[in-house]
Amino acid sequence: MKTVLVHPQIPQNTGNIARTCAAANAKLVLVRPLGFSVSDRQMKRAGLDYWDRVAVETIDDLPEWLIEQNNPSIFFFSSKTKSAYTEATFTDDSILIFGSETDGLPETLWQAYPTRFYTIPMAEGQRCLNLASSAAIVLYEALRQTRFANLSR
Repeated sequence: MKTVLVHPQIPQNTGNIARTCAAANAKLVLVRPLGFSVSDRQMKRAGLDYWDRVAVETIDDLPEWLIEQNNPSIFFFSSKTKSAYTEATFTDDSILIFGSETDGLPETLWQAYPTRFYTIPMAEGQRCLNLASSAAIVLYEALRQTRFANLSR
């Protein structure tokens, strides 16, 4: 399973997501530009002294990367859609894609994959959930659906 962050802005969020990916045995994919440096000093400041425990890939072109993956199990997550994440059917090689904290997902992805968007239901009038919380909720639902493949219980 892969968790993709499109133009993440806050290193602490990325750090929390990296830690979740490490615990879930999931790969983390970061789409440039990033709102921070991934240098050792920057990562340690964000609390990522375990950065070496997660498989991380950094890419420049998400649409091209998605084509290269040749994987129909692609899911995008946004507060601007109606279908709940629990309606998605995940597989053990699903690709879970989240937008930046400030801008969300690019319009080009909405145009290319209009039926692949899901949301986490929330109370009316509330701000969106934190990116790290959202990624954890969705990743562990995907793992639950795949019976926590490759994880100890």
